[in-house]
Amino acid sequence: MLLAAGVLAVPLAGNTASVLTQTTEASGGQIMRLPGGDLHVVQDGPPGAPTVVLLHGLAGSTTWWDPVLPALRDRHVVRVDLLGHGHSAKPADGYAIAEQARRVGAVLDRLGVRHATVAGHSTGGAVATSLAEQRHDLVSGIALIDTGPRANAYIGDSLTARLMTTPVIGQVLWRLRSDSTIRDALSTAFTRNVPIPDQVIADVRGMTYRSLTATSEATHAFLKQQPVPDRLAHLGLPTLVIFGSQDRRWQPSSAQDYRRVPHARIEILDGVGHTPMFEDPDTTGALLHGFTLTTAPR
Repeated sequence: MLLAAGVLAVPLAGNTASVLTQTTEASGGQIMRLPGGDLHVVQDGPPGAPTVVLLHGLAGSTTWWDPVLPALRDRHVVRVDLLGHGHSAKPADGYAIAEQARRVGAVLDRLGVRHATVAGHSTGGAVATSLAEQRHDLVSGIALIDTGPRANAYIGDSLTARLMTTPVIGQVLWRLRSDSTIRDALSTAFTRNVPIPDQVIADVRGMTYRSLTATSEATHAFLKQQPVPDRLAHLGLPTLVIFGSQDRRWQPSSAQDYRRVPHARIEILDGVGHTPMFEDPDTTGALLHGFTLTTAPR
């Protein structure tokens, strides 16, 4: 038995090392060449219109914002695949939230954007918050969509997703992942029964294990260091918070933490889960558009 265990341990160790060290380069349309990892960027709408920046969450991509684009058609919309996601580079490191935010700021500088309303979903909201902390000159307003305000507001994840972050087991599951496995891992991201585009699944499949787990760890560290409402409270920025009343990843009641942010507007969407862009795109899009009308430079 010991011999069998030893024989099995060798390929498991090899798989773990291989999965943990995998990296890939950026690919696709507009690629911003940046130190530490290139980013994939998508622009929509009139270039001269007020700019709205959309930042996806963990294991997301620019695709997650497709349903709300019609509501923002008169805005200059900039979507960024965060490092490790979508078509952006997936290096071994560089996933700290502050680093992600600095890269987004560098992208906007390269595009010549001087002022922007920044919206982030879940982990993307943490990146948006960090960007606002770093760049008072750039961020004119911030919208957070189901962004957990503090680490202990996290409810949990599907069994598949939890297993994927378990040492050794996680690396094996990652190697064997199928579309159905990915859909199961994403299940807690949705409460309403909505179609999940194939591109969403493909984008998760295209991630590396390192980019997934390192981003998750970075988000937890960011929230443990200081809650998001406390970070925003002293910035004096117009703030919109959108939260699904049936979020299965973050305690819906935790949205009230954002009342500590002066003049923050909190919108709770009834019957909606963690991903309002897919579950109620019309309301979400309308809220975002209305918010940009109040934050655009005059």
